[in-house]
Amino acid sequence: MSVGHYHALCNRCMGKAVEIRTHDGRVHRGFINRVTPNMVYLRPLGGPRNLGGFGYGFGWGWGWGGFGLGIALGAIAGLAILPWFFW
Repeated sequence: MSVGHYHALCNRCMGKAVEIRTHDGRVHRGFINRVTPNMVYLRPLGGPRNLGGFGYGFGWGWGWGGFGLGIALGAIAGLAILPWFFW
């Protein structure tokens, strides 16, 4: 599928729990937090681990104020909406 198709699909799934598979075989699960023309940003399911409840700060990275994990739209091989939350 084209990058434009995944961009539109990610915009429709904003805020939902999804599983994204990339062409290199990696699987990413999380909530779609933000979509740009080239990237989709996921907030990981279950929140940050081993950080004592604190993010890195400065409004970026894995902290809750940031965008989370960025995945290039061109690298997406498949996207599925998760029916429930995985804790």
